[in-house]
Parts: sequence; C-alpha cells; structure tokens
Amino acid sequence: MVSMTRSKTFQAYLPNCHRTYSCIHCRAHLANHDELISKSFQGSQGRAYLFNSVVNVGCGPAEERVLLTGLHAVADIYCENCKTTLGWKYEHAFESSQKYKEGKFIIELAHMIKDNGWE
Repeated sequence: MVSMTRSKTFQAYLPNCHRTYSCIHCRAHLANHDELISKSFQGSQGRAYLFNSVVNVGCGPAEERVLLTGLHAVADIYCENCKTTLGWKYEHAFESSQKYKEGKFIIELAHMIKDNGWE
C-alpha cells in the first residue's frame, strides 16, 4: 500500500536582504516593503496597507462592495499556506479618482508582521 502525503505549497520566498511583511499566523512571506504604496487604509479589523504586489496569496471571486471611498469590485485575498483571509484585491474602481487602486492589494495589519531587517 502506498501512502501519499500532501506537501505544503509554500511559497515564494522574498530575499533576506529586503524588509518584508509575513503572515502573522504561519510566517509565510506576503510582500516586500518596496511594494508598499500606502499605510493610510482601513480594513474591517483596523488599519491596513496598500501594496502594489504580493506573494503566497490566493484570490476569491470578485464582488461589488461599497467601501469608504465608494463602490469597488473587490476579491478577498487569503494566505495560500494557512488560508487566513488577509484583506482584498481591488479588481475595479467605479470612480475615476479611485482607478489607481485597480490591481492593488490591501492587507490588514492584524494579519501581518514585519520580517528581515527592521530596526
């Protein structure tokens, strides 16, 4: 009888020489500090950061939501390793002043920690 074990599909590892953000629950790398666009966002669980790109993150289906800045089509994002919901991805902004968010990612501070090179 052959026993099959499922290995973790972890991950993209960001370079150790860069400051990174990781999942607070499993320590999977999520984003390089250089990809941080803004720290002045609000999530459902408090403060959140806007990133240009992320790694080790899965994306759910898009749905329309009315957020603080108006109507957006967003998709929840989750850690690929531990499946914790982290925030959302902006798929579409309906107001022209919000178009810069399209394709960008929100991660709530409640779900990430700083790794590598923070002093």
